[in-house]
Amino acid sequence: MSPESRYYRAHGIVLRTYKLGEADRIVVLITPERGMVRAVAKGVRKTRSKFGSRLEPLSHVALQLHEGRGELHLITQVESVDHFRAIREDLDRLGKAVNMLEAVDQVAQQDHPAPELYAMLLRALRTLADKDSALVSAGFFLKLLTLEGAGPQVQVCVQCQSTEELVAFSEIDGGLVCREHRRGTGLSADAVRLLQLILGGQLGAALNEPPGPATHEVSQLATRALEHFIERRMRSTAVLGQ
Repeated sequence: MSPESRYYRAHGIVLRTYKLGEADRIVVLITPERGMVRAVAKGVRKTRSKFGSRLEPLSHVALQLHEGRGELHLITQVESVDHFRAIREDLDRLGKAVNMLEAVDQVAQQDHPAPELYAMLLRALRTLADKDSALVSAGFFLKLLTLEGAGPQVQVCVQCQSTEELVAFSEIDGGLVCREHRRGTGLSADAVRLLQLILGGQLGAALNEPPGPATHEVSQLATRALEHFIERRMRSTAVLGQ
């Protein structure tokens, strides 16, 4: 492969960054064509250039990269597509966005195309920037589980297929259970309704739900379901107390 052919362009969302040496930074992105990409931004910690500011977590960017011999690529150009200022200036929205970035960071794979995952995260961030919602991160978690083939069953009891008296959620069984087969975490009727909206093709209606006990139940449940899937505690939710 010639040096020229190692250059490629991509759109990406910055999931996180960390230091490399004294002046460089490693940037972790989700891209549609290549899934997770880890790339070096050289010299950005020794300058106040816009190059570095465009590569902060949460940024939606257009890049030119050079594919190296190892897993680290080199960022040679970057342009900002969206900085999501409305999210950055609101701590509540920022916390929800950080949750979603971490979730994607946990499931994305390097060199695995992820067009749906990338598009889903971008839609969620744009929705959050437009309007704060109590269920945006919970909805994202549940949709992410579905995308990964681990979406919970919420329309019927996972044990007997009954649609009546769905009163609890079992992480082990992967969905709602009726009163007869109850185990796991008890849920209110409103929380069950919201889960069914989110996973039944009516996410927009669920996102319009005002904050309350039911949205809190669903947020807690969605976080636990995701943590059960990835087999670890989410750092961001632990820090934010969500």
